[in-house]
Order: sequence, then structure tokens, then C-alpha cells
Amino acid sequence: MDQTQTSGDEDLFPGCSSVQFSSDHLKRSEPESSCVSMRSDVSMIDPLNFKSGDSRPGISSVHQKRSEQESSCVSMRSDVSMIDPLNFKSEDSRPGIRDLRLEPLSGDLQQNSHQPKDDELQRVKDQHKASMKKKYERLFEGNNLQENDTLLKRIYTQLYIIEGEREGVNEEHEVLQMEKTARTKHSQDTPIDCNDIFKASPKPGCEEKDQIKTVLTKGIAGIGKTVSVQKFILDWAEGKANQDVDFMFVFSFRELNLIQDHQYSLHILLLDFHPELQDLDSQIYEECRVVFIFDGLDESRITQMFSDAQKFCDVTETSSVGVLMSELIKGELLPSALIWITSRPAAANQIPSEYIHRLTEIQGFTEPQKEEYFRKRISDEHQASRIISHIRRARSLHIMCHIPVFCWISSTVLQKLLEEDLSVEIPQTLTEMYIHFLLIQINMRNQKYEERDPEKLLQSNREVIVKLAEVAFKQLIKGNMMFYEEDLIESGIDVTDASLYSGMCTEIFKEESVIHQRKVYSFIHLSVQEFLAAFYVFYCYLTKNKEPLQFLDEHTHNYDPDYRYGKHMSDELCLYDLLMSAIHKAIGSKNGQLDLFLRFLLGVSLESNQRLLQDLLTHTENSSESIRKTTQFIKEKIKDGYGFSTERSINLYLCLLEVKDQTLSREIQEFVKSGKHSEKKLSLAQCSTIAYMLQMSEEPLDELNTMKCNTSDEGKRRLIPAVINCKKALLSGCNLTTQHCEVVSVTLQSISSVLRELDLSNNDLQDSGLKLLSDGLKSPNCQLQILSLAGCNLTGQSCKIVSSALQSSNHALRELDLSNNDLQDSGVELLSDGLKSPNCELQILRLATCNLTGQHCEIVSSALQSSNCVLRELDLSNNDLLDSGVKMLSGGLKSPNCQLQILRLSGCMVTEEGCGYVSSALSSNPSHLRELDLSYNHPGDSGMKLLNHKLEDPNYQLHILNVDHGGEFMITAGLQKYACDLTLDPNTANIRLVLSDENRKITRVLEEQPYPDHPDRFEDIPQVLCKESLTGRCYWEIEWIGHAEISVAYKGITRKGCIDDCWFGFSDKSWSLWCSDEGFAVRHNNNYTDLPADHSSTKRIGVYVDVSAGTLSFYSISDIHTLTHLYTFNTTFTEPLCAGFRVYSSVFLCQIKTQRHACKPFL
Repeated sequence: MDQTQTSGDEDLFPGCSSVQFSSDHLKRSEPESSCVSMRSDVSMIDPLNFKSGDSRPGISSVHQKRSEQESSCVSMRSDVSMIDPLNFKSEDSRPGIRDLRLEPLSGDLQQNSHQPKDDELQRVKDQHKASMKKKYERLFEGNNLQENDTLLKRIYTQLYIIEGEREGVNEEHEVLQMEKTARTKHSQDTPIDCNDIFKASPKPGCEEKDQIKTVLTKGIAGIGKTVSVQKFILDWAEGKANQDVDFMFVFSFRELNLIQDHQYSLHILLLDFHPELQDLDSQIYEECRVVFIFDGLDESRITQMFSDAQKFCDVTETSSVGVLMSELIKGELLPSALIWITSRPAAANQIPSEYIHRLTEIQGFTEPQKEEYFRKRISDEHQASRIISHIRRARSLHIMCHIPVFCWISSTVLQKLLEEDLSVEIPQTLTEMYIHFLLIQINMRNQKYEERDPEKLLQSNREVIVKLAEVAFKQLIKGNMMFYEEDLIESGIDVTDASLYSGMCTEIFKEESVIHQRKVYSFIHLSVQEFLAAFYVFYCYLTKNKEPLQFLDEHTHNYDPDYRYGKHMSDELCLYDLLMSAIHKAIGSKNGQLDLFLRFLLGVSLESNQRLLQDLLTHTENSSESIRKTTQFIKEKIKDGYGFSTERSINLYLCLLEVKDQTLSREIQEFVKSGKHSEKKLSLAQCSTIAYMLQMSEEPLDELNTMKCNTSDEGKRRLIPAVINCKKALLSGCNLTTQHCEVVSVTLQSISSVLRELDLSNNDLQDSGLKLLSDGLKSPNCQLQILSLAGCNLTGQSCKIVSSALQSSNHALRELDLSNNDLQDSGVELLSDGLKSPNCELQILRLATCNLTGQHCEIVSSALQSSNCVLRELDLSNNDLLDSGVKMLSGGLKSPNCQLQILRLSGCMVTEEGCGYVSSALSSNPSHLRELDLSYNHPGDSGMKLLNHKLEDPNYQLHILNVDHGGEFMITAGLQKYACDLTLDPNTANIRLVLSDENRKITRVLEEQPYPDHPDRFEDIPQVLCKESLTGRCYWEIEWIGHAEISVAYKGITRKGCIDDCWFGFSDKSWSLWCSDEGFAVRHNNNYTDLPADHSSTKRIGVYVDVSAGTLSFYSISDIHTLTHLYTFNTTFTEPLCAGFRVYSSVFLCQIKTQRHACKPFL
């Protein structure tokens, strides 16, 4: 690598500041590597100006020095740090040469620094550092017309641990792969500075001797791998970091390819690249600390790596370049040397995992980084804001802006267009953006070469671009991103022409001089190559050049024999057949390598884009009918989904956006809204595709309700990323995990999020999930107003997390439901600080069935008396508060600061004494409370009289009073106050079920029972219903053996046959809990949800139904009669209900000693 080159994909943009990584190290003996991802935090500036020649100083016999006047350079020195500065040492003070073994590192690498053995070694080291500093301190921009270079103020990129990232086969285009990763960043990932890339992470149990020897960093084209390497080297060369390292040697694979057939010893190879080492003895490498960096593994054409044919450990022994590299990486040669390898993702598995001790990945820009980039690059704030707003609206462009180089392309195009005409139509699609970028480069070329004859200029431009496009196409189908002179000659390109083209189009096509002055060529980014390849195919179609198009016909018959382009080769060429062949060719691509090419080809075919390209095309063509037929085919294929991976379906959808067809997006929105998807079960791939399309839709979805989706739990979870473009997301009972909380949290932090209401109830989130979610709640971008976390297995400690979020100045929460969680009084105490915060805007708080006692009421009372508390509605139902608790609560109700309008104390064991406290509070503060719910208590006549007086008195605001379902039996702790007496109905029992114990026990048998015919009997399914109807609030308990389905069903459920409508849980007429030794699951309308398996192994279940509220809850019951919430259905009951069972062994209806009332039998 010289001053003018990059690794083909990473250095296409200048960028930014100190690079940060994150990872865990792995011991060398461990077979698998720890994974990390890397993301860029600060803006990348413009692409570089690549010129021929080599710049390594001191190279005389082999390398030619570059003239200083040639380069347009900028410093990579960082002026500011985004994080706290490291404690860099300016000099090294340790005497003596360290020995061969790899010593433990403590703190920065430079802490083990040492003085040279003699003056000669020090002189060579200084000369080597000076050479490396000169080589890597500058980068070049692509635009020769600029008077000033852009200073690279910062290069700042972060790496994050992603466990298991190394597994699996990549089947999608790396742009889509990167965009997906960017949406699911893990908040627990820990950043590490690139200068600490070889330092073990400070984790408990991590011994200092466990060093990281070999690091593999992967990242897609243009993401910043080589820039990270350059910053690492520059900081060392300038004495800022890693001062215990004596030498750093960098080899790019594009250079090594040119000498792969040559024989070298390691010493001679190093001298070839670094002549300043010629005065050193070859043994010095074993006495010094050395870092080898191999850049661009994906560009390697070396075939002899990691063979067992040759092993050696002598730096003077001769072998091929591939063997030398293999022995270095394996640790046979110079075992103390540190190795850093960079690669695109698709090639990362070329290095056996046992030789990689840390795996890292560079990821793209986050949302804030995108905005920061545009604002740094565009000085006009109004123009920057307009461009940022446009990028966010154009979703396909928004995806690509995760790549720093595409941010540069976008800013180049949009700035130019807005400077020329503020009213100009801004590019909406990827193709339009690249067409405008190409036209800008052509205009710059015209300025350089000052041709006055318009016809000659037009012809010249066309020849140049078509030739470049031909190279792009031929190399793309070979899978090459970079190529050599022989590749150009093979494509019919004269090498002198290639130099001319790279000089005229420095921001599209670049030429680099590498080892021995050999030339290497590439396009500025893979996407530019794919765009030009698509342009070439369309150009060949217009000019009837059939030969290059034969490529699209190869093997497409395997996917659809009706659309073979080749059968039309002897006839008039048809655009529709061309597009169909391209579609099938792309679909057949295993790794999605033709995905962007296909999008560009459809985009270029659009008539409006043909008009933009008219100076480069021989003529334009009416394509509307061909595109209409093509898009219709695409939509049918996406809807069908048969045989398509998620990635292929998503890319086909993006093809529709490229031709500005939003009809499928609108159809999908209507499909999700209508609930028609419940008729056909959605596959996992279809769910992923729907989620992606909803994200990309121009209009946000009003409501996403996963409970309405006929798919598996995994299918429901795959819909979760769509919440970023939904106003209301109902994700109840999807078996969400901590990982999904992260996805939701990232959504809440996104400036693009429109989410206002979120229901996560009945998911086993636990406190750890809520902690992750809180990062989103505290984000200044979070607009969430309603949040339900009912039944999420939260403890009192979770209230500390909620309280912190409520105290944040950024949160917008107005309504919070924490019901059905075991918060206890300690949890409410932690929550109270949030309620008293001046930043808290919470108006509705639900804490029903949270195992609270009267003691917590003192805490709530204190919060209500706070001048900052703005609560309007409070629900404390089904907590055993007793009169003592109401007495404490009344102190808050009396306060002039209390703004409570609705208070629910249903089922709280309140007597007439408690009613007196409430009445007294109303007398003190009569102007706020409008609704009071004291149902399912025991107010007595005197208590009701007191409250009715307040209801009737016009001086009080109280308008709604509920004291229904009262009685002495309600003064019973817990849900047992709602206990009901149920018996089994013999007329409904299937003939293989036997009833006993006064119709309280049901047993399944093999012999058919001689039951009389009855229209209510379940004909084919081993099920039975209870006699009594369920009204109001009812609670009962069941013991079961073997397997059983515990259900609540409408009386009108179908009894005849074996169809879904008959089975409990399989239709919209029943709700059920499946019980087995393996665990629990719930089912309704054939939607099945597994429940966490960590509940008690007891065989006793409690069932609670509140008919008017539309809730049905299941609880496991321990041997000491402790209830653990399993699941709650929320619905609207529209028909008479009764309990039912599907029996596989036996079920017993338990008698509850405190049972006080009986349910009504069906008539």
C-alpha cells in the first residue's frame, strides 16, 4: 500500500477520529473466536483522489518515490476526542530488549516499552516509524478541481461484541446484511479503542497471560477497515500508542497477489517492502515486538494458504507468499508476532477459526452519526437539514446511508442539485442518486478537458462511460472488485486507456501503483460497479448487443423455464424478457451478489431515468408496459413466497421501490389492518418480508397487533422491527426475550420512530429486559406515551428502572401499566421518586394485582401530595390494602396538590370503615375525584350511604361510584375471594371420559361410555364443559395428571366433528392453557404461545376471569399455595362463558375452603 491507495473498499472516504473497538479475547487453545462488531461514530468525508505511483520512502532499487507535488493530502491527526483521552506516554523508558515470549499486557501496550539494544537498532526503528508516518498520515480526495483538501479531523469507529457472528452462511447482499445489523445493535456491547485491539478485555476471570495474538476485522465494502488500520499505525508512528511495538508491517492482498508465484523468505519480503531494514540482522525480528497487518483478505487470489505441505520457523527460509502468510498466522513463524487481518464478510471464513483469537466487525453509521456526517460536511445549516429530512423520507436511500461512502455520494449529489436549483426534484431512489452522481462526474470531466465541440464531447463521454461500464459488468460476473492489467486486456481495454479513464473519472474508477510499480484498478465502491454493470446491460439491450446478455440466461431455467431470455436471442429483443431473466439470475444467486445490480437494472429501465441518461444512450425506449408486467410478477412472487428466502423477497420489494411502485406497500398495510392474515398461516420468511416492507412504507402503520397474526411465536417476533414505522404496537404474548427488548429500545431511540403506544404485556421480560428498554425510554427521540408491561415477571427492583426513566427530562410517558407483576411494597417505594419528579408527566398508573399491602399506601399518599405529581388515574385493584391502607391513602386524597380523577380500589378488602376515610378525603378535596371503584369490597349500608351522599351532592365532582358485588365474603385475601363452585356437566362429556367425585373429577379411559345422545356432547374430542356460567369475577383451582388443556369457552362452541372449531384454543370461541410435565403454553384462535419453563412443577393451576373487564388469567400454585402469574388474555367476551377441559389422563376441580358463592348454572 502506498500513500495513494486504499484496500479497494474501505478508504473511499476520509473520515473522522480515533477508532474504537469492542470484544472479548479468546485463548489460543479455544476453537471459537469471540465476536465483535464495529460501527463508525463520526463522519467520513469525501472519497480519495487515487493516483498512480508508490510513496514508500527510502525505496530505491525496487520502488519509485512519488513527487511531493502530486499529492493533495490531508492529515489524519485527531484534534479532538469523542471519549476521554487515553494516558499516552510520549517516550519509552524500559531498558533492554524484551525476549521472544509474548508478555502479558497491562494497560496500554506501551507500558511494556523498552529501550533499543544499541544505537543502530534505534536508528532503524526511528527510520521505520518516520517512513510509516509519512506513508499513513495523509489521505487523498477524489476531486482534483478542489482548491483545498479536506482535513481528516477524526477517524472514529466502534467495534461491538456479537456472540456467534462467525457461524452461518451469508445468503444476502452485504449492504442488506449490514443494514440489518445496524438495526439490532446490542446495548451491552463494550467499545474498545482500536489501539487496544490486541489487549484482552478486562473481564472477571480473564488472566493477563491470555493474550490476543490474531485479530480478524470484517466489514462491508466502504465501511472503514483500512482507515482503521491507518489510524492504528499513525498513532504508533507518532508515539501516541503501543510504544512497546518495535515494528509494524502492512501487506495489502492486492499487492501480494502480484507476487503470489514468487519465492521469498520473510526477511527478503520485508526488505522488498521496507528497504530501511536492510542494515538489520534477520534474527532481530525474534528479539523485537512485531505487528503484521494483512489488509483486504477478500481481494486475495492466493491459493496456497493453510496447506500442510510445508512448515518452517526460519525467517530466512524461502517459500511462496501464501505459505509465509499461513505460517505467520498459525504461529509457526515468529510466534511472538501479532497479526491483524481485515476482510469483507463473505471472505472472512478463509482463515480457520482456531487461528483467530478475536473477531471484530465494523458496522455502519447509526442514526445520529448520519446526521452528524451531513451537518459536518454541509456548512449551510438549512441545506443540511433539508438533505437530512429527504434522506429519512426516502427509505431506500436511508438504508444505504449506513455506508459512509454513500453518505458522501448523497451529499455530493444533493448539494449540487440544491445549489443549482432549490425547486429541483430531489432523487427519490438509489438509481436516480447514482445517475446524478455519474452526471456530476461527467460534468467535472468536461471541465477538465475543455472540448468545445458538443458532438465530440458527447461521443467522448459515451465511449468512456460505456468502456468503464463494460469493465464493471465483466468483473462483476466474475466476482471481482479489483483487477489487474491482464484483466483489462482480457476485457479489450487498452492499459493506456485505463490510465486515461482513471485520470478523467477519479471519483468513479481508480488506478493504483503498488509493488514493483504494478497497476491495480477498481471502482470507488462496489455499488458504483454494480450500477455501471446494470447500465452496460441496458446499453447492450438498446444497441442489440446480444453476446454480453447471454450471461443472464445461464441456469435461469432452473427457476422458471417460461422466462428464458436466450430463447428470444434470435428474435426482436424484448425488455420484459431481459428483466425477467435478470430477476431469475439474481434469485439464483446464493449470496445475493446480484441484488443491487438487479435494482439498478430495473431503475435504469424506467423512462424518467432513461431521459436523465439520454446523452449516454443511443436512444430511449418506452418501457412502461414491460415494467408494469415485471412489477406484477414481482408482487405475485412476494405474496406467494414459495421457495424464496427472506433476503430474496426483500430485494424484490426494493426493486419495486426502485421503479417507484408503492402499491404493494399499501396492500400490505391493508392486509395487516384487516386481520385477513388470520385465515392463512404466515411463514417465517413472509413475516420477515412483511416487517421489512412495513418499515420501508412511506406511510406509518396505525396499528400492528401480533395477536391477530396467524403465525408462530417466532413469526410474531420477526414482525417486531416494523414497530419503528407503527404508531401503535401490540406485542402481547409473543414470548419476547431480552434480545427483543433491545430491538424495541433501539427503535425508541431512533429519530425515525413514530411509535406512540406499546403493549409488551405477558412476555417474560423480567427486570433485565426492562433495563434494556429504559435506554429507549430515556432517549430524546422517544415519543412513547402509552406503555403496558402487565404480566412481564417484573420484581420490585424493576420499579427503580421505571423511576429513573420517569425522572428523565426526555421521556414522554403518559400512561403506564405494571399490573400482574410481583412488585410488592418495596417496588412502589422505589417508584415514588419518579412520581414526585418535576420531569414526570405520568397521568395514568395501573398497579392491579401486584401483591401490595396497605403499607405501600403511605408511599402513594406521599406522592399524591407532591406538587410535581400529575396523576389523573390510579388503579390499585386486587391488592389486599384493607381499611388501614385506605386510611393512609386518604391523606394524599385530601391534599390540595392531588389531581386524581379516577381511583380504582376494586377487590381491596375495604369495609365501611375504609369508606369513611374516602368520604372524609372527598370532603377535604371535593373538586377532582370524578370516578371511584369500590366494587368487590364490603362497604356495608353505612359505607354506601356516605359515598352516595357525595355522589348526589353537586358540590362534589364525583359522578361515577361502583360498589357492586359487595359482601362479607369479599373480605378474603387474594383471588380466593372470587372462588366459585363449579361442577362438570355430564351432558357435554365425550364418551371416553368418566366423571366421578360428585362430578368434580374427570378421567380419560379407553372404553366408550354408554352416555345417552345429547346435542351438547363433544362427539370426537375428549373434552367436557362445566354446568355453571361464569359471570362477574370467578376463580377456581384445578389439579391435573399427565397432560390437560384448561379452558374457558363460549357455551356455543361447536361440539360435532373433529374440526378446529371444536378444539379448545383452536378458534375464536375458546381460550386455553396447555399443561404438561414439559411446561405450559396458551392458545387462542389457533395462535400458540409457549410459556417460560421456570415455573413450579406443582400440578395445581388457578384460573381467574373478570368477564366485564375481558381478562382471563392463569396461575401456577405452589405447595404452600403461592400463586405465580402465568399468562393473561385480554379480550372482549361477547357470549356466555363456561369452564372446560380437554383431558388426556385426569383433572380434578379443587374445593376452596374460603369459597363463598356459586356460579349460575346454564338454563
